[in-house]
Amino acid sequence: MSKRHPIIAVTGSSGAGTTTTGEIFSRLFASEGLRAAMVSGDSFHRYNREQMARLAAKGQFGERNHFALAANHIDKLEALFYDYGHTGNGQFRQYVHDEDRRLIDAGHKPGTFTPWGPLATETDLLFYEGLHGGVVSDAYNIAQYVDLLVGVVPIVNLEWIQKIQRDTNKRGYSQDAVVQTIVNRMDDYVHDIVPQFAHTHVNFQRIPLVDTSNPFVVRDVPTEDESLIVIRFRDPSEVNFPYLLQMIGGSSLSRYDTLVIPGTKLSLAMDLTMRPLVQDLIAHKPFA
Repeated sequence: MSKRHPIIAVTGSSGAGTTTTGEIFSRLFASEGLRAAMVSGDSFHRYNREQMARLAAKGQFGERNHFALAANHIDKLEALFYDYGHTGNGQFRQYVHDEDRRLIDAGHKPGTFTPWGPLATETDLLFYEGLHGGVVSDAYNIAQYVDLLVGVVPIVNLEWIQKIQRDTNKRGYSQDAVVQTIVNRMDDYVHDIVPQFAHTHVNFQRIPLVDTSNPFVVRDVPTEDESLIVIRFRDPSEVNFPYLLQMIGGSSLSRYDTLVIPGTKLSLAMDLTMRPLVQDLIAHKPFA
């Protein structure tokens, strides 16, 4: 952890909502006038899209599972966090998504990676969003370098519903293929993803208020007004709960460290809870 070069990481599995959380943080950084080095966990995958397709064709599902530490450059992610915390720089790359016109127009093929290169200079903080921002294993301890670690964790049936809807509607996969991916990832989800949430400073967990008992037949993702958000703080002594209860309509405390809010209030709640923590990180930076 570094007060000079702070690191914020949002961790959660595919379809959990980490991308949306990243967008909320981007708006927060802009409103605070902060220059953030934005890094996506996708860029640390070991295989590009064509390589993964070849592995799938051979039935090597374990090797193509992004949840697995072995299918990612965890060593490079840890090196980035270490280097940024000590120097304010480090090596990263970008994964080229189908909708990323800027990279595609620059000549990069969708489903591939840009070359490794240095982060932008003179940034105020590093922001990571992806699968492995809080990994602690026998070989790696990435969480130790993160100053603010945020978990985004829908209950698992909702997580599956969101993934099925996203991958079938936006990425063109069949539902059977998406369900098979979920099954193939389960062991690594349990061993490599879930343990990270024991290291987070704050967890945001979305809970639907409609029946999701069979996520494989649900046709629609529960809407925000059909959901609650459970927010658990590792250190509740630093949280002004009376202020949050006053500012967030319909909110309540379920435990001494847990705030429950309507699903429609997520952006507001994330701003109210995260902004003071970000401000505190920046305020404690030593300036030359």
